[in-house]
Amino acid sequence: MTFLSILCALLIEQLKPLRADNMIYAEIKSMAMRMETWFNAGHASHGRMGWFLMLGALMIPTAGIYWVLIHYNLTLVAFAWNVLIVYLTLGFRHYSHYFTSIQLALSAGDEPTARALLAEWTKLDTVGMDVNEISRIAVEKALITTHRNVFGVFFWFMMPVGPACAVMYRVSEYLARAWNEPEHMRNEAFGLFAARAFYWIDWIPVRLTAVAFAVVGNFEDAIYAWRNFAHRWYDEAIGIILTAGGGAMGVRLGTPLETAARVVVTADMAIDDSDSESDILPGDEPGVRSLQSTVGLVWRALLLWMLLLLLLSGAIFLG
Repeated sequence: MTFLSILCALLIEQLKPLRADNMIYAEIKSMAMRMETWFNAGHASHGRMGWFLMLGALMIPTAGIYWVLIHYNLTLVAFAWNVLIVYLTLGFRHYSHYFTSIQLALSAGDEPTARALLAEWTKLDTVGMDVNEISRIAVEKALITTHRNVFGVFFWFMMPVGPACAVMYRVSEYLARAWNEPEHMRNEAFGLFAARAFYWIDWIPVRLTAVAFAVVGNFEDAIYAWRNFAHRWYDEAIGIILTAGGGAMGVRLGTPLETAARVVVTADMAIDDSDSESDILPGDEPGVRSLQSTVGLVWRALLLWMLLLLLLSGAIFLG
C-alpha cells in the first residue's frame, strides 16, 4: 500500500499540483502563529510545550482515522486516506515553476527576469548577481526543497502509521523555520526545541538523500565532498545535501555563511602544498547547464527511491 500510495500521489500532483498557498497550509501556518502567541514567554520549555501540542493536534486525528479504517478492514478507504495525506505532505511541484522559469530565463539570456524570479522564490537580494551566482543559488534551493518536500516525506511515510509520520515530518520542518528564521524570532529561546527536534527527525532522511544523490551521480566526488566539507556548514543537514548533490553533479555549491565552497587561509595557518587539494571542493562553478543537471539528478534519485520502495513493498507482501 505504501508504494502505491506514493505513486498515486505523485501522479496526481503532476496532473494537479497543490498550490503552496492553499487553505490547509494557510491554516497550519495560522495555527503555528497562534501557538507562538499563546506559549512564547521567553523560555525554551514553552516552545517544547507548543511543539508537542501542535504536533499532537495534527498527528492524533491523522493516525486515528487510519487505525479505524484498518481496524474495520476498509482497505480501499484507507488507501485513499494514505494517498490524500501523501498528496498534502509532498511538495514536488510546489516551487518547481520557479526553477523552470529561472532556467528558461537564463537560457534566453534574460538575467533580470531570472534575478526577479530568484528573489521572489528565495526572498534574497539578487541585485547584481551574475549568471553563476543565480544558477548556484537556484540549484541549492532546488536540492534542499526536494529533500524536505519529497524524500524526507518518503522516509517517514514508510514508518508504522505512515500518514501521521509524514504529517510529523512536514509540520516539524515548518516549525523549525517558522519559529527560528523570521526576524522577530531569531535568537529566541522559544524556537530552540523545534530546531533541535527537526534535526533528529531529519537525521536519517538527509543521509539517505545524500546517498541517493551519490548513487545516481558521480559517486566518488559526492562521497568525497560529503566527508570532507559537509561539517563546514553552519547547518550540517544542508551541508550534507549540498556537498553530496554538488559532488554528484560535479559543481561547487556553498554560500558566504556556509563556507564549504571556499576555505579562507589566514597568515598564521601553515598549509602543506601536498595536502592543499583537500581544501578545494571538487567540481566547477555552477552555470546554466547545472540547472539541467539538477533536474536529471533529482529525477534519477526519485526513480531510485521508488525502485527501493517497490522492492521493499514486494518483500513485505511476499514475506
